Amino acid sequence: MARPVIGVIGNAYSVENRFTVQMAGQNNLQAVVDVVDALPLIFAGDPKITDISDLLDVVDGILLTGARANVHPTRFGVEPDPRHEPYDEGRDSVALPLIEACVARSVPLFGICRGFQEMNVAGGGSLHPEIRELPGRMNHRMPRLETGEIHPDPTVVFADRHEVRLTPDGIFSGILGTDLIRVNSLHGQGVLEIGEKIIAEGIAEDGTIEAIRFRNAEGFALGVQWHAEYDPQDNPINKSLFQAFGDAVKAYQRGR
Repeated sequence: MARPVIGVIGNAYSVENRFTVQMAGQNNLQAVVDVVDALPLIFAGDPKITDISDLLDVVDGILLTGARANVHPTRFGVEPDPRHEPYDEGRDSVALPLIEACVARSVPLFGICRGFQEMNVAGGGSLHPEIRELPGRMNHRMPRLETGEIHPDPTVVFADRHEVRLTPDGIFSGILGTDLIRVNSLHGQGVLEIGEKIIAEGIAEDGTIEAIRFRNAEGFALGVQWHAEYDPQDNPINKSLFQAFGDAVKAYQRGR
């Protein structure tokens, strides 16, 4: 049997301020190959290009990745603010109905960072554009120098920075074999109100929701706020998550 195919969502970028492209991070693709042993297939986060039904007829799983752009606030009833740009409304228009379709068809779905936030919005929840502005919250953004520039060392940027407490006997604790983990932290936007279709299974030490699942999903439908794609080849927590996703993807492929 051929390797399973995992659709990896693309993000809109402008190259040289002239060419519009759809891009997906190399680490996401490498994680699919190295840990899941599957073929990554980038699809456009643009409803003019990507037909969701046709896509799901082709793939055995969906990976919703992180991205620079925030989910557009009108998707959860809030007016946009230029301070919180950029947005990628094309990706919103694909990702949100795609999430619902994956849950309905039991297509394995794994959301990371923006993908995690999209899952909460698709499940009826809302987001805060700067989670660090909420009382008692820590700065979850990536480490920066005193000049404000992003730290040049990726091992510092993606280092584990805080703990996440998992629901005992939940899906995540079952996959990871523990109720307490440490993760990296590289986000500004975060969950404000949890969606009615969503169950939170991981909470950071400051109360920020970091791990979720769809309440009534019959298939794999999990999301994490941290960047699990960075080091799943070596990090046992992130490796276990991608392996569990891979097991679900292969089971779905066999059941076609």
